[in-house]
Amino acid sequence: MFTRNEGGLDRTFRVVLGLLLVLAGYVSGGTWGIVLYVLALIPLLTGLIGWCPLYSLFHIDTCGLKKV
Repeated sequence: MFTRNEGGLDRTFRVVLGLLLVLAGYVSGGTWGIVLYVLALIPLLTGLIGWCPLYSLFHIDTCGLKKV
């Protein structure tokens, strides 16, 4: 579907960031908790699928060297 444009370290960082935002949302609760849950979706989803739309827009690829 999409060509991956995130490397392993980038994906790991995004997933960890997403999980930290989920934890912060759980701890804060209320309206801020919901906001943090929604914000956590972005790094979690992009980290899990390995594709970032902004990276595609700016032609950024952190996957490393491509085999020719």
